[in-house]
Formats: sequence, C-alpha cells, structure tokens
Amino acid sequence: MMAETTLTFTGHDHVRVREHLYPGDGCEAAAVLICTRTLGPRLRLLVQEVLLVPHAECSRREPDRLTWPGRWLAKAVEVGEEDERTLILIHSHPGGLFSFSSADDHSDQVVLPTLFADYGDLHGTAIMTPDGAVKARLYTPDMNRRTVDLVSVIGDDLQFWDGNARWDAPRHRPMAFGEMAPELGRLRAAIIGVSGTGSIVAEQVARLGFGQTILIDFDQMEAKNLNRILNSTLDDARTNRPKVDMMAAAIASYRGPGVAVPVAASIASREGILAASQADVMFCCVDTLEARMIADRIAAAFLIPLFDVGVVIPVMQRPEGMRIAEVAGRIDYVKPGGSTLADRGLYTPESLAAEELRLNNPEEYDRRLKEGYIRGAAVEAPSVIALNTIAAGECVLEFIARAYPFRHDENRLCARTKFTLAAREREQWADSDFAITPNPIVGQGAAEPLLGMPKFGPPKKKHP
Repeated sequence: MMAETTLTFTGHDHVRVREHLYPGDGCEAAAVLICTRTLGPRLRLLVQEVLLVPHAECSRREPDRLTWPGRWLAKAVEVGEEDERTLILIHSHPGGLFSFSSADDHSDQVVLPTLFADYGDLHGTAIMTPDGAVKARLYTPDMNRRTVDLVSVIGDDLQFWDGNARWDAPRHRPMAFGEMAPELGRLRAAIIGVSGTGSIVAEQVARLGFGQTILIDFDQMEAKNLNRILNSTLDDARTNRPKVDMMAAAIASYRGPGVAVPVAASIASREGILAASQADVMFCCVDTLEARMIADRIAAAFLIPLFDVGVVIPVMQRPEGMRIAEVAGRIDYVKPGGSTLADRGLYTPESLAAEELRLNNPEEYDRRLKEGYIRGAAVEAPSVIALNTIAAGECVLEFIARAYPFRHDENRLCARTKFTLAAREREQWADSDFAITPNPIVGQGAAEPLLGMPKFGPPKKKHP
C-alpha cells in the first residue's frame, strides 16, 4: 500500500537529531522538528528546522523517562506559528522499542492540547531508536491521531521506515536486486521528461515496482520520436498522442490502472511543480537547462532526491568530414541541502539566458553567438537508443545503490558520474568536490510563491 502521509529529513538534519538524542549516556533526550507541508492531495511533512532541547536543561533524563522544560516548546511555537508549520516532538528510545509506549501516550494527551491552544491544526510526536529509525504520529485539535505511513531520510544513502510495521518486526532493508518491490510499492517516483532517456527510465521504474509513477511532459509524439521512445507506435505518431498518455497506457498494460499518472504539462509550470512535489524520488530526463533548473529547485524545496541524466555526442570537423569526438553520459545525484546542479556548473544565469534567447529568438541567438557575446553555449547532438539505454540504466542503478547500498565505495563519493564510450573512461566526483552555495528554499515546501519564483505564485483570482 502506498504511503499517504510521510515525514522527510535531509541527511544532515537526521544526523544532527540522532547525535543529540543519543549522546552516549543511555538516557532519553528530546528535540522538536519544525515542518512545512506540500499542498496535497498527499500529506508530506518536510523537516525544515530542528530545535535540540539541551540535555542539561531537562529535569529528568533516564533510560525510559524524560522531562524537559516547557520553554523549549514555547520557543518552537514562536518559530513555527508565523507560517503555521507543523511541530513534531521527537525523543529517543534507548532500549530500541520501535513503538510508542504507554508513557508516550499519556504525555501526548497532556502536551499536545497545550500546543493546539497556541496554533495549528496538525502536530505530532515521534520516537527514534538507536539505529536511527523513526516512527511518527499526527494529532488533530480534537486529539484524533494517525500514524505517519513513511519516514524517509534523503542523504548520501536513502532510508525509509514503514510507520505501520509491528514493533517487533525486523527493520532490515531488502537486499539490492532482491525483494525490493514491497518497499518500492509504498513510494512514488516522478519522471520529468518522457522521451528518449525518460521513457526508458519510466519503464524501469514501473517494472521495479514503484507504487506510482508520475509522468511529466508537455510534448506530443511525432514520427521522428519512434526510433528512441519505448512503447511508442505509428498510431501514436499519427495522432500526436501526448507522450505521457502513451507511456501511462503502456505501464497500465503490465502494472494495472492507476500506477502511472500522466501530467501533460511542462515542469516549468505550477501544475508540473505541484505534481512533482508529491513524489518520494525524482528522475530528471530533460534536454533544456530551464527544466533542469526547475527540477533542481523542486528537489531542494520539497526534500526529494534528484537523479539527473544527460547524454551528448560531440562531433569534430576533420579533413575527411565530420567525425564523432566522443559518446558520453552523465548522472548527477542531488541531495537536498547538498550541492545543486547549479553549484556543479550544469547551468548558470548566462546559459539560462542564452537558452531562452535560442528558444525565443533563434536568429538573434545565432548572430550573437557568431559575434562572441554568448560563450560556452553547448548544443547536444541527437542521441540514439543504445546510448540512452546505457544512461537510463546507470540513472536507475544510482537510485538502487543509494536505497539498497551495494557498491564497495561509499555513496558519498558518487555525487556525479561521467562515462565515455569512445575513450572507455569513467570518472566520479563527491559532493564535497563542489562549492555549496547557501540555499534558502531547502525544505520550504509549498510556501508561496512556489520555489521562491514569482511566476509560479498562486493563480490570480478572477473578479466577477
């Protein structure tokens, strides 16, 4: 069953909370998670800030009991009430119980009503066991409660915990390439761009067993697409069928209805952004810098791991004619709070402006390019299905390696991978190899305007 309510940490915040809750003395400790939300229909809570309750200020810290001062709750309210953010009070269970105790139940009945008296319609509590696993539950003002279906951590590794698992159930993750489907069935994946590379990624993701695949692409099928888009047919090209509808129908034929959700919109639109915000994992398979920039910002704002794939076949002029210089592919993994695609130089304000000019005024673009006003503008040669297949496979394998680690090297060393087929070379870069620019939209969720960009603000109300 797919997770309808989720709580997501960045890897950095999860480490901070775990180190604070487990200082090594075997006693309970506490913190407050200050969370933003998505607009729905799915409820995704995103940990944006963390308040760590000082150990020394707790009047009682024992292996199974904890009393901490109310001023830290008041401080959390002060931080969260301006934007009506959800507060989740989290404490440790040093004994390893992956469930809420009767003492936890009693504490919630005392503390949560005072919290709702200050503000909000949704707050909750959570526990963390020594291995870092988190279970959470939410309350409404009338003290009705529900379990958070899934807790995830988006860091160098991807971690997921089923909130509905029995307290005594083993929490070992499936082995890579083994029985991954039951866990993947709880997750939603967004595929941005369902063309040459994207159709192959979508096919793999659907067959791996993701509970839902959100397909985002505004384009329609044409005859020229048939040589590289999986599942496409002559009829699709003749009728200019939307690519997402074609792919959704193909997925339905072997996974059943409802698994694929077609969104015939640009990712650079409010509709596309909100559709992607519902995902647990995002694959970016596009050929424009603007689309990559938007995906980059969605990953940061909504705490979604981003897997970006690109291919290029540069050519050179030789006396005997044009020759292939190289056949290359690139996979970037972006974790929220880490280096972005912008930090890695994949796009810049100048390259975005050059692309916009090319799309809107190709004649002027060509003139400036010849005059040298636009430098370093790259034009990618059309790719072929063999190269797309390799790149798409590498992209999905990157996800598997992070969710179900199997590499000998640590995942932190593989933020970017580049491969060449002519020179037969492979290079990798760690996230720390890139300068990280402070990113103010990390974890901001659906705060308006979306992604901090005015053009994606709420629709203007029509006056009668």
